[in-house]
Amino acid sequence: MSAKRYYERITDVLAAISACERPKIEKAGEMFAAAIAAGNRVYIFGSGHSVIPVMDVFPRYGSFVGFYPLYDPRLMWHNVIGPGGARELLWLERRQGYIEQFLQSYSLEPGDCMIVFSHGGLNAAPIEAALYAKQRGLKVVTVSSHANRKIAQATHPSGKQLPDTADIAIDNCVAPEDAQVDIGRLEKVAAGSTMAAVFVAMSLVAETGARLATRGFAAPTFVSPNVEGVAKDHNLRVFDAYTQKWYERPPAAARATSK
Repeated sequence: MSAKRYYERITDVLAAISACERPKIEKAGEMFAAAIAAGNRVYIFGSGHSVIPVMDVFPRYGSFVGFYPLYDPRLMWHNVIGPGGARELLWLERRQGYIEQFLQSYSLEPGDCMIVFSHGGLNAAPIEAALYAKQRGLKVVTVSSHANRKIAQATHPSGKQLPDTADIAIDNCVAPEDAQVDIGRLEKVAAGSTMAAVFVAMSLVAETGARLATRGFAAPTFVSPNVEGVAKDHNLRVFDAYTQKWYERPPAAARATSK
């Protein structure tokens, strides 16, 4: 009974995203396609459970070079308690000033884009990641609960919630509490934001890929070895392409001169 209820609730969430957020997803897909076709990058960031859509974009069967996930193990719990546990992560992602120490290792440049996932949209890590990107001339897309935005007070000293930092702010269409199923207690169970975030992430991959194809741009795509006719070393060459772009991308000024 409750499994059926969860299915119904998630179906409603995904339908709401498709109906209400599709124009934003299409606009973001066009923006990402233009960036990738020009030799730029689309960075992806999330902390806590919001790292799941980041991990699912690349490397992932059906995705392609151009998307660059930003992984910080300190913002991804790999334990429940103790070192690497949820308590540490929850403390760190609320600490102002930390995220700059992480992001300064990456060469974010004008022409690049960034996607930031955060259900609540209040913690310092996602907000400061978006602000850091904006300061460096990147276009920013955020994915968060706009219902939470309406009822919550900003906690970051900038006075901003995550959608306030965005060029395109996508609503995950999930209620602030996240949990979906009422089992007769104060607390509901079975979260919905991860399903919503992955749906948005894959929609962005699909939209970006289709728009690249219309440009005649063939981004190296990570492919399942179960696909007949795919060369055995195909995915190794995809990783090579990713590595080349990562280490050998020319400075922005040189790219602009070559266009």
